Amino acid sequence: MASAAEQLASNLNWGSIGKATELKKRLWFTIGALLVFRIGAYIPVPGVDPQALAEIFHRQAGGIAGMLDVFSGGSIGRMSILALSIMPYISASIIMQILTTVVPSLEALKKEGEAGRKKINQYTRYGTVFLAAFQAYGISVGLESQPGVVYDPGLFFRFVTIVTLVGGTLLLMWIGEQITSRGVGNGTSLIIFSGIVAALPNALVQTLELGRTGALSALFIIALAAGIIAVVAIVVFVETAQRRIVVQYPKRQVGNRMYGGEASHLPLKINTSGVIPPIFASSLLLFPATIASFQGNSGEPGIAQWIATYLSHGTPLYLLTYVALIVFFCFFYTTVVFNPTETAENLKKNGGFVPGIRPGKNTAEYLEYILNRLTLIGALYLSLVCILPELLIARGGVPFYFGGTSLLIVVSVTLDTVTQIQAHLLAHQYEGLIKKARLRGRGR
Repeated sequence: MASAAEQLASNLNWGSIGKATELKKRLWFTIGALLVFRIGAYIPVPGVDPQALAEIFHRQAGGIAGMLDVFSGGSIGRMSILALSIMPYISASIIMQILTTVVPSLEALKKEGEAGRKKINQYTRYGTVFLAAFQAYGISVGLESQPGVVYDPGLFFRFVTIVTLVGGTLLLMWIGEQITSRGVGNGTSLIIFSGIVAALPNALVQTLELGRTGALSALFIIALAAGIIAVVAIVVFVETAQRRIVVQYPKRQVGNRMYGGEASHLPLKINTSGVIPPIFASSLLLFPATIASFQGNSGEPGIAQWIATYLSHGTPLYLLTYVALIVFFCFFYTTVVFNPTETAENLKKNGGFVPGIRPGKNTAEYLEYILNRLTLIGALYLSLVCILPELLIARGGVPFYFGGTSLLIVVSVTLDTVTQIQAHLLAHQYEGLIKKARLRGRGR
């Protein structure tokens, strides 16, 4: 049976957004911050020839360059000051989350509350600077290796590029934090979301133009649109699906009154790890592939040539490695964000128990058994969603990069943002009910 809060949420009036002053302020702030991000995506790095760079990206369309360009919102194709986007910050955050479960001192710091969280966030910022500087140096060297791209190669160009790109990443990190605290939704996710969505109109125009000229058949375009809609429907269904484990609380008497005796549930998502596994898997695969793409014209044999041949975008080894990494990070990250033993202990302390399962160790084993089965389903689902577009690009000749990771991010961020807007509207509706109740009480 739905609770009172769920019933109220189901009857939300979306037309009341205009009356929710606080929500309107948050929405306008979010839109303004994302506009700043989109403007910054068009400010170029000094010393780069945009036409020569555009030719390189045109030759590599649909491959590694296209994949990187999608995540950066087109900033890499223009080599803007925001070319690294927010990805170094995401990588640093994931690394810190993993380290908090491996390093005892960081795990203890995590349990210190707000003070510990601030220290961990500070360490994450330091890691962001390091990763961004490392990637910026690689980009500067790679640009210099391409003939005609850099006007004046040398140490000064590398220094300016590193400072500019690191500064752009730190700016986006700050904007994301401001959106999270003063706007609506997760700021980091919305930055990636806006970059991906910004590329959709151009991709749509390219596809329709190819259909008009006959390069793509009308049947193929219709099938592509139907496939995208079907994948979106599957993503929405799985991302909102839960396995609810019933938790019973015993009755207890306090004075002359009886409390408890109610049944609740412990929701376990099918995809507990979210979009982290495909993002992390893509990052690991992009690292060697990016190096290979920069060194591809040098003609020197070695590891770069091997990567370009066997681990390039769309090859069987690439797809198998991609799936293996997604499955691995699904199980690994799920163990990071959900601890069955800790959950079972918390239930035991609060007097809760799963019907038919003894509290403590047996409950932890039961939760771990359920979680492993859900994680396996989630890993297969993520692999399917991410591999189908890869096959479409490699075998179907789609003229733009349509990635499963991008689709997952767009759908997940949309669902999360809508949920937060509903929460703000629900709070506004509660405030209205409380004010009406007070006015009625005074009238009496």
